[in-house]
Amino acid sequence: MSERRAFSVAVYARRGERVLVIEHRRLQTWLPIGGELEAGETPLEAAARELREETGLHAAFRPLAGALDGVPPGLLGYEEHQAGSKGLHMNFVFVADVPASAEVVPNEEFEQFRWVDRAELDRLSSPLNVRQFGHLALDAVLV
Repeated sequence: MSERRAFSVAVYARRGERVLVIEHRRLQTWLPIGGELEAGETPLEAAARELREETGLHAAFRPLAGALDGVPPGLLGYEEHQAGSKGLHMNFVFVADVPASAEVVPNEEFEQFRWVDRAELDRLSSPLNVRQFGHLALDAVLV
């Protein structure tokens, strides 16, 4: 039997010099917001939906400075990772700015969340690519 594969998204909600990470209940590690694409959904639509469903936040997904024509707004990159029993996740990673006044309203996937700066990001017990993409998110220039 072949391994299950699914397209997924990760969203680094950014507020100034900090990005949002959640302590995922099932995985017990610090991650950005994310989840799998639903049928007929683009990665950008999934990113906005996951952010809204998991945190109640609405964000501005804007093009990255220097992005090629046709690249979705906020797309930082792509990576693949094993997601346990969920198989291979083919993951589109986004950054989006959220208003400073917006409040996080956690859903059932997490209780703990933090807005972390660069130094805190480096200290997280998270997969390396979570920290690497977090730095890309903090460095991204949105236009």
